[in-house]
Amino acid sequence: MDFSSKEDIEAPIAEVFQAITDFESMERMALRRGVDVQCLGDVQRPDKGLAWDVWFQFRGKQRNLHLSLEGYEPVTQMIISGAGSGLDGAMEVELVALSPQRTRLSVALSLAPKTLAGRLLVQSLKLAKTRLNRGFKKRVAEFARQTEERMSRLT
Repeated sequence: MDFSSKEDIEAPIAEVFQAITDFESMERMALRRGVDVQCLGDVQRPDKGLAWDVWFQFRGKQRNLHLSLEGYEPVTQMIISGAGSGLDGAMEVELVALSPQRTRLSVALSLAPKTLAGRLLVQSLKLAKTRLNRGFKKRVAEFARQTEERMSRLT
């Protein structure tokens, strides 16, 4: 099951990359949504094996994931893979400079079941794919808007 979204951000590519790799801020956002996050590794050196253990409630059950930073190319790309609760997944975040002050943010998320329980979960997600895709695009757009606002306050 795949989700994807693209947003254009009125900010230089380096500043957008800095925003998407502000892992401490991302952890705080997750905590505000009721997700427990434990960071494994040094967020100041993300290219050296950064990982997270994550716990959250979804559809009435406690879920856990182990996320790891699999790809990290400063200023252009970040890939995070995850496994747990019967699913494997990967999220690729890619940045493209459209101009010196405009950046395209592309986010792709894929989920694949690895157990029978995972297959049942993915099947139930497929039934709500339109709503979930809308929510995914909304979250990416909200992140883009917040990044633009943060950059405009700094200048």
